[in-house]
Amino acid sequence: MFDFMEGNGAWIVTGLLFVVGLAGCVLPVLPGHLFIIAGAIAYRLMVGPGAGIAWWGFAILVLLMAIAQAFEIISGSLGAKWFGGSKWGVIGALVGGIAGLFFLPFGLILGPLIGAFGFEKAFAKKDNRDSVVSGVGSVIGTVAGMAFKIVIGVMMIGWFFVDVFWV
Repeated sequence: MFDFMEGNGAWIVTGLLFVVGLAGCVLPVLPGHLFIIAGAIAYRLMVGPGAGIAWWGFAILVLLMAIAQAFEIISGSLGAKWFGGSKWGVIGALVGGIAGLFFLPFGLILGPLIGAFGFEKAFAKKDNRDSVVSGVGSVIGTVAGMAFKIVIGVMMIGWFFVDVFWV
């Protein structure tokens, strides 16, 4: 291997991928958690088997990523339900959240809002106030999901360092 790979270069590449990964936890156009996993893989490939990160360490990183992704998908629906939305508002927030992925970055917030509001009006036959409350709940849930993604991203990086240096 190149000396660059074995020394500080591995840490530079890993650190850059981690920074991009954390940015991706906030910016919807970047798959943040995948960048964090890519940083861990790059470190392992550059340093070699003695890198300190084990295969089960990667499994934990993938599990954390899966938890974050699942929560992100359902967080808007949970918010709509928490604020008193009907099952139609919950379904609308989920459909709107998925549709909003195609209209980044604003679609992530507007999708669940419009979906919950529209489904409450069209299918649950709720009045404007109740529909708006369900829609706002979906936005609050979506923002909470984004915050959760950041927390999971930090946990993933923390786990990487624990696995490399202490496990």
